Amino acid sequence: MIKESGAINKIGCGLLIFLGVEQGDTDEDIQWLSGKISRLRIFPDDKGNMNRALNEINGEAMVVSQFTLHASTKKGNRPSFIKAAKPEEAIPLYESFIVQLEKDTSSTIKTGVFGVMMEISLNNDGPVTILMDSRQKE
Repeated sequence: MIKESGAINKIGCGLLIFLGVEQGDTDEDIQWLSGKISRLRIFPDDKGNMNRALNEINGEAMVVSQFTLHASTKKGNRPSFIKAAKPEEAIPLYESFIVQLEKDTSSTIKTGVFGVMMEISLNNDGPVTILMDSRQKE
């Protein structure tokens, strides 16, 4: 659930996707990432095995921009976010990702608000948290 300025956006069973856009990311990265996420078999089947994708469970998805995913803590104690794309580069790719994910999942995607402080609540069933990097293709 996301709460920002009194507005609340929430989903049921599905995916909360924190999207970090890095300098130099392209539409190719967006297409690869959306396709990979939409096909991930991470939801349980009848035997409890991770064997179903989001579409197969009629799941929902929410995308939240998260530049802090690109934090570097190599030097000192204050994280550097120098690798994160500036808003003028990141916003179009964030919006493009949402559109592509809607196509790939045949679902309406809920979102946070780009660049705004939000209060985010998550009930993690599993827990399953997966980090994906379109440059590493893993």
